[in-house]
Amino acid sequence: MTANNTRDDWWKQAVVYQVYPRSFKDTDGDGIGDIAGVTEKMPYLQALGVDAIWLSPFYPSELADGGYDVIDYRDVDPRLGTMDDFDRMVAAAHKAGLKVIVDIVPNHTSDRHRFFREALEAGRGSAARDRYIFREGRGEHGELPPNDWQSLFGGPAWQRVDDGQWYFHIFAAEQPDLNWKNPDVREEFDRTLRFWSDHGTDGFRIDVAHGLAKDFDSRPLGELGREYTVQDQSNHDGRNPMWDRPEVHEIYKEWRAIFDEYDPPRFAVGEAWVVPEHQHLYASPDELGQVFNFELAKADWDAGRMRAAIEDGLESAERSGGSTSTWVMNNHDIPRSATRYALPQVPARGKHRIAKDWILRDGKSYYEDRTLGTRRARAAVLMEMGLPGSVYVYQGEELGLFEVADIPWDRLEDPTASRTSRNFADKGRDGCRVPLPWVTSDEPQPADWNMDFGQGESFGFSPARKAEGSASADPHLPQPLWFKDFAADRESADGSSMLSLYRTALRQRAKLLTATGDYTSFDWLGMGHDVIAYTRPALDPDGSPATFASVTNFGSVPVALPKGSVLLASAELDADGRLPRDASAWLLLDE
Repeated sequence: MTANNTRDDWWKQAVVYQVYPRSFKDTDGDGIGDIAGVTEKMPYLQALGVDAIWLSPFYPSELADGGYDVIDYRDVDPRLGTMDDFDRMVAAAHKAGLKVIVDIVPNHTSDRHRFFREALEAGRGSAARDRYIFREGRGEHGELPPNDWQSLFGGPAWQRVDDGQWYFHIFAAEQPDLNWKNPDVREEFDRTLRFWSDHGTDGFRIDVAHGLAKDFDSRPLGELGREYTVQDQSNHDGRNPMWDRPEVHEIYKEWRAIFDEYDPPRFAVGEAWVVPEHQHLYASPDELGQVFNFELAKADWDAGRMRAAIEDGLESAERSGGSTSTWVMNNHDIPRSATRYALPQVPARGKHRIAKDWILRDGKSYYEDRTLGTRRARAAVLMEMGLPGSVYVYQGEELGLFEVADIPWDRLEDPTASRTSRNFADKGRDGCRVPLPWVTSDEPQPADWNMDFGQGESFGFSPARKAEGSASADPHLPQPLWFKDFAADRESADGSSMLSLYRTALRQRAKLLTATGDYTSFDWLGMGHDVIAYTRPALDPDGSPATFASVTNFGSVPVALPKGSVLLASAELDADGRLPRDASAWLLLDE
């Protein structure tokens, strides 16, 4: 166990690895990753040097939204395993010195959840329907939805049921939103938090944490429909009826009491895409304790934008009164950073707009400079890992994977792809959810490598044959043949690979920075507007106090480094010892 994980406040400096279970490792040959696959790869995660793993939903689900449509919050999807498999996975993680975080999805259930089935059977005005947001429609016979809101996945945000009422869904129609004013809903999640805590879970990631509290009653829905949209998640004045409402914090104060029933207290981090000045409210010690800071993930490859993102994260952590910031470059919802940095950097187009346009058009609209993308992604790793606070790593990020933009339309699983027009909408998030390549394939690559997928080849994601002797099913999302060059076994044997860089950086981070226990001491090191450089207290190899520095060069010319010993660099220094463009270095400064 790392020194960091021996502390009750381990999460303040943790490196957390996000596992998207269906695409991590398949052990039974059905083409879908499973809980046993996480257990099998625990030595890999331990060798990587992370402190914790976070599992995206593994609950029973119809997979209308990648498992985020939950049928039963207190069980394992049979396609992914059993509760015994989960308990074995937790035991293996703890034996390896790793903490376990599970995803909680409290904004909505599946339409197959027992609550929703009861709501449909009970009818208008029933206690069962009050667990969700049901309303009468407009028009002479209620044939029109209550207002014209559109869901985040495309199409109306209201779905009509057989007796004529409509229910609200921010996401897919198979994901009806819960009414958090209802005591049954609160009790359901109180039980869920205790259930997983009792099964050894160390913490929780809260999905759509800023969406639970809603106000659809203070003003007519028609008026709200004119004034707000589902897509507008900002709430500067507290009047937005759907997002980041003040009442949501009462829910998390109740959850904090449950977290504190355990020794050590359970940890939680909220997914809250809110304005930076509201992040600290979710991260309060009286509530979740930590919140995702997505500003780095939203920033283009630009020193000014990255610097502002870091400042926002540090300020939010300071305002929280006891939390630390979180640093996120990738997750299951956004195009992979290696691709974002490989495409034209045009901030005027909006968050990830270039990348989304590129994905929509099967990677044909813009040139993807993979050499540049890899170089920048390597530099970003060191810039991020040296910051005070927690770092969240998404599976495959450590391999330097790029977005798979050319998945055939008939193989896509993301609901966005099927609910919106191909000409005007986002193709979806499947490009970052393709199953991982574990073993190098010897299958030859065609000349047009970027547009072809393997047949019957899973790069070690699935076993070659099922236990009963038949061939394994193809992975649930197709893997491109170029995955061959990013397989974990190949990168593990290459000291210059992205995987080796991650392992070295995490090892040094744990030794030099985490052990200091200092969460707030941070100073900018002025080196020009095209350079991000900062210092932090550290320990040198003999355990004496030292000063750590991280320098990232966004400019077009090499820069001289501060005087000190270079610990690690994302690219080779030039002949004069200067840091080239699109590169980062870690140093211990001379006193």
